[in-house]
Amino acid sequence: MYRFCPQCATELELRRLDARDLLACPRCDFVHYNNSRPCVGVLVMDDAKVLLVERADEPFKGYWDIPGGFLEAGEHPEAGAAREMREETGLEIEVTSLLGFFMDAYGADDVPTLNICYLARIAGGEAQAGSDAVSLRWFPVEALPQKIAFTWEQEALRRLRSTLR
Repeated sequence: MYRFCPQCATELELRRLDARDLLACPRCDFVHYNNSRPCVGVLVMDDAKVLLVERADEPFKGYWDIPGGFLEAGEHPEAGAAREMREETGLEIEVTSLLGFFMDAYGADDVPTLNICYLARIAGGEAQAGSDAVSLRWFPVEALPQKIAFTWEQEALRRLRSTLR
């Protein structure tokens, strides 16, 4: 979160705008809306198994994670999903459908996130853990690990289970 204005470096102050408290600059009127950061996640299925990655870094180091991450500026979510899968798993994918949208927060600063979760099939590549993953593993959808990294992922996996029943 900002403490100083990114436009003029004046210290921001709390101001009531549009029925909510927002950080704003008293000098140049910049307003920090603290919008949710867009992220993508990809659930790749093989029969009744789903591919998860073991996180190499904090937050949630050692927990299981849906492959994905933050979108780049101007990046279409489906393109971001394909990029994140290549980076984290070495796999090329084809998005087959949208599972849903999930809200969460990321890291010690609780950065608000809007997580777009896709279902996909493998279209190529060779499965291998990327630099931010320790390992990859296929888990039966009905026997997922206890240590799932983010709240939104726990919700997405519950939704996946219910759609497969």
